[in-house]
Amino acid sequence: MAETAEEIKARKERERDELYALDISGVEWHSAPGTEEHEERVEIAYLPGGAVAMRSSLDPDTVLRYTEAEWRAFVLGARDGEFDLEPAPDDGGPTAASE
Repeated sequence: MAETAEEIKARKERERDELYALDISGVEWHSAPGTEEHEERVEIAYLPGGAVAMRSSLDPDTVLRYTEAEWRAFVLGARDGEFDLEPAPDDGGPTAASE
């Protein structure tokens, strides 16, 4: 039997609550190869069940957590160019790529 929209919403809320209840004080943080300790960088930590935590090296107390499905969707979107930036026509600055 397929889940109803209400059941899916309740499951996702339960998963998120469980994810944020995890004690991540002892996790190992990883950053991109070649980045220096003094550089600003994004750091990720792998959590149980395929979940991932992400933070900025400049603000390590603020941590975002993603379920396995959320992280997979993000990674696939990044690989597909969903978040690529293009120069703005008027000032050459970055803007979100339009489709």
